[in-house]
Amino acid sequence: MTVTHQREPVTEILRAMAVDPAVCGELVHAARTRSPEVAELAEAENRRHVSALVTAAGQWFATLDRVEEQSFAAALLLGADRAGQSVPVTAVLRGVQAALTRAVEIAVDRSRAAGVPDGLLLSAVLLLKEYGDAVERHVVHGYRTAEQRVPHTPGGVRARLLRQLLGGGPPPSAEELARAGIRPDRARHCLVAEATGPARTRLLAPRTGSRSASPCGDFALVDGRLVGLCPRPPRAEEIPAGALVVVSPAVPLDALRPVHRLCARALEIGGRRGWRGVYGLTDFAAEIALLDQPLLGAYLTRGLLGSLDPSDDFHRQLALTALTFLDHGRRLDQTAATLFTHPNTVRYRLGRLQQITGEPLTGPRHDGPPGPLATLHWWWALTTWLDPRPDAL
Repeated sequence: MTVTHQREPVTEILRAMAVDPAVCGELVHAARTRSPEVAELAEAENRRHVSALVTAAGQWFATLDRVEEQSFAAALLLGADRAGQSVPVTAVLRGVQAALTRAVEIAVDRSRAAGVPDGLLLSAVLLLKEYGDAVERHVVHGYRTAEQRVPHTPGGVRARLLRQLLGGGPPPSAEELARAGIRPDRARHCLVAEATGPARTRLLAPRTGSRSASPCGDFALVDGRLVGLCPRPPRAEEIPAGALVVVSPAVPLDALRPVHRLCARALEIGGRRGWRGVYGLTDFAAEIALLDQPLLGAYLTRGLLGSLDPSDDFHRQLALTALTFLDHGRRLDQTAATLFTHPNTVRYRLGRLQQITGEPLTGPRHDGPPGPLATLHWWWALTTWLDPRPDAL
């Protein structure tokens, strides 16, 4: 049997792993657990690179006899991206090593389950180790190359300083900020954006006098997100169509890091809802606060909605109607219009919800908090019940 034939089962296993979301999730979890700096990045950013590296492993196995066809573009890109996000190279390598180790473990388990002989499996493990070593070398090379190519234009310098201000590590000095045209004694609004295609290109365009440049100053990638600073909140017409932007109140530069984290949480909420346009950070104040108290949300849900069955479509319809009712200021007409039904149907569903739960949605409980707090508790419980993910409200 030739070496090429011996590789075929493992090559197919690696290809299957590359398109398996569960495998990708395990590798991402390993990388984020091993490297706290990697865990601070958006998880989607980690998934994109992990999937590319596993796909490249299968391609590498298939082209061992054709060296000229082998490519480590995924590893080079990973290194370059992490350099641009100011993640220390040692932290990058910790995450890469953890993901590669877990990938080998999964590949071994699947190979044994597929009946690959131990001798061939040992050869495959050694080849995977060789691939892992090459990946690490190319990640470092991509990282160092990106560092050397950091633009020295005013816009490039400001983008680098922005990553230092908001990311990990020591912040830039007042002298560095002043030289880049950023007054350290002036408060700024933090902007965090979600955009793709031309909208993303426009936001990342260096600030110039042209109309095509970003109107809100320089944006940069921080923790895998588009982030910018500006002296005033942007107007809706200044934001590219299709972009979602969350804007903080103006804060001193030394207070930007915690504000940036709050804006990132708000962006996740808005993105999940499919919102586009400009929103203030305080628009998400209640939801962000409740996100930090999932246990209380679970207790409220159990107390108010414990009689509902999540697997019952009618019960889910009742909960959705009640949440829409609260979201529209307890207006039957607006709730009915949003749900494309009749106000009497809304009234009926609210009545059935009260019958099942034993709790009034439209009036105060005799032993509960006053009206506004009762409404908040209902909204919190309904939102949690309808979205049972551990990290959801």
